[in-house]
Amino acid sequence: MDELRFDGQVALITGAGRGLGREYALLLAERGAKVVVNDLGVAITDTGDGGIAPETDPADDVVARIRAAGGEAIANHDSVATVEGAEAMVASALDAWGRLDICVNNAGQVRMRPFVDFADEHIATVVSTQLLGTVQVARAAWRAMEVAGGGRIVNVSSGAAYGGVERSTVYSMAKAGIIGLTIAMAAEGAPHGIAVNVIAPYAKTRLGTGFGAVPWSEELAEWLHPRLVAPLVAWLSHPSCPVSGQCFAVGGGHIARVGFAVNEGITDRGLTPEWIAANADRLTEFPSSPTGGPDSPLMGSLLKGYTGPTSLE
Repeated sequence: MDELRFDGQVALITGAGRGLGREYALLLAERGAKVVVNDLGVAITDTGDGGIAPETDPADDVVARIRAAGGEAIANHDSVATVEGAEAMVASALDAWGRLDICVNNAGQVRMRPFVDFADEHIATVVSTQLLGTVQVARAAWRAMEVAGGGRIVNVSSGAAYGGVERSTVYSMAKAGIIGLTIAMAAEGAPHGIAVNVIAPYAKTRLGTGFGAVPWSEELAEWLHPRLVAPLVAWLSHPSCPVSGQCFAVGGGHIARVGFAVNEGITDRGLTPEWIAANADRLTEFPSSPTGGPDSPLMGSLLKGYTGPTSLE
């Protein structure tokens, strides 16, 4: 297969100064894209209690590296947490190059606390950056893409969205919301040529910390290096990619599709709590069929035997 190139295309990547976003920016630039590297340059902390900010803004450092390699990039330091910031970063792409083809919504702050002790200000921090930040940047990018006749949006979720990670309740909520957002965006974007997908990266972006039951080591950091996530982002960002509305788990060189599923279910128009209890084993069987869309088995089961009017007009 010919190399997937992005010559002449413009990409906006939020949170691209470090970690995963940095790898996305470097790979797309290496493949010919002009890149808006967005990063606030603040300290990275999962608790909200301090942290050391970098001496130079990491967005500027990534831009310097891209330019040194012969690529084109500009830095942007606006916040995804405000509508004004989202619009400003899209405007920076349009002002510099007159177009926006790719938007990767990677930025977001993390706070990990026990559910009942999650401070209100930490809830606001996570939701405003992870979920609303994705909404706001995607909306601003969407407007530019719709005018141009299409584009690619890649949202970034997490395995915490569906994995029950300890101390991650609010973070998991926000990341699960991004998956639902993506599915709906893809359906709405199709008539406008806008494809939208979401990834759940598994990568070591917090050095010195373990990964589930696996303790920290340099070998673990290399095995789950963020660069092993970037190729999927590049494929989903390419105009030749036929996929939209899908979620993929990715890390360590492995990629798998993640989807909602439904089992055969149980049906009785005279439902009672006792009947449900008596059929609980069937109800809780592992699901195997997709849930989404009008042709889903779930929709057929819900409306089986329905004899109402054929038109809702």
